[in-house]
Amino acid sequence: MVGRRRKKLKSLAETVTGDRTLSRTEPQGKQAHFDIPTELLELILFRLTLRDNIRVSAVCKRWLDVATSVRVANKSPWLMFFPKFGNLYELYDPSQRKTHWLELPELQGCRICYAKDGWLLLYKPRTLSVFFFCPYTRELIDLPSLELTYQIVAFSAAPTSDSCITFTVKHISPTVVAVSTCHPGASAWNTNNYQSRLPFVSSIWNKLVFCNGLFYCLSLTGWLGVYDHDKSLWTVQSVPPPKCPENFFVKNWWKGKFMAEHNGEIFVVYTCSAVNPVIYKLDQTNKLWVELESLDGMTVFANFLSSHVRTDLLGSMRNNVFFSKVRFYGKRCVSYSVDNGRYYPRKQCYDWGDQDPFGSVWVEPPEDLSIFL
Repeated sequence: MVGRRRKKLKSLAETVTGDRTLSRTEPQGKQAHFDIPTELLELILFRLTLRDNIRVSAVCKRWLDVATSVRVANKSPWLMFFPKFGNLYELYDPSQRKTHWLELPELQGCRICYAKDGWLLLYKPRTLSVFFFCPYTRELIDLPSLELTYQIVAFSAAPTSDSCITFTVKHISPTVVAVSTCHPGASAWNTNNYQSRLPFVSSIWNKLVFCNGLFYCLSLTGWLGVYDHDKSLWTVQSVPPPKCPENFFVKNWWKGKFMAEHNGEIFVVYTCSAVNPVIYKLDQTNKLWVELESLDGMTVFANFLSSHVRTDLLGSMRNNVFFSKVRFYGKRCVSYSVDNGRYYPRKQCYDWGDQDPFGSVWVEPPEDLSIFL
């Protein structure tokens, strides 16, 4: 009788969770952490400092794995808004859904051209001045003056790098363009006209990226121009424009295109208010655009002037396209989930042609948050 009672008490004192037996004599705190979903645990540990992250990794093997993955996780870029009046600039962190503010009087009267590697490329129409600016250190690097009318500008690397080349292309005729290049420390821009067999319409709505040592320019009509700075060579590739659904060709359809590069690959996102976005990757071997059904864990941050691709972000941000528009009073960045095939927030009509192309840009996040107001 005594043996049966002991056996019954022992069975009541034990509970089975999955394939692990937990004793009720164990502290409750020791059991609780096993029930937290992985994505929620990622979000919690992501907010910790490095010191606290290392401490919580000692809780158990599962927490160690999650803490380590968050610790080395890539950081998403921030969305920087350019005010129409004043010198107060808003920077939005989509991963934390928080807004920060910086006062930057140095940028008064400037127009944003491009952003990369933590640097902004800006143009002041009144003085025709072109310069690089780091919003976090306030460092400024001047370039020679250049009149920028209906063209966009890009650069290959940070202006502190010896490999930094600034590039812009201007329409002369259907088959002739003027390419201008410059580098920090130069006394003037170098401009040359190039003629190609295929037509290329250059405008303010073109998209530029630097990839594998070359500048790629997507034209208004979807043709791809390539400039090799080392060889001073401009070509229009015989790559058919990305094939879009018939109902894409509506008002402002040419403004809803975005192009980005990542690890030697080039991606294009076509959007339209009536249908879901379509994502393409350039097959450089077969010279064609391939429609993608999955981003394979990547995240695209789309913007009119410069778009970016990230990997190794938190689970909730993967396989998404984030656009340079924030809704609900700064509480949510407009995004499109490739996995779910829908926009967030839902039931919104997004006509990117109605948005100011120079109103915002994605920038690298700062290392030190103490610089903000």
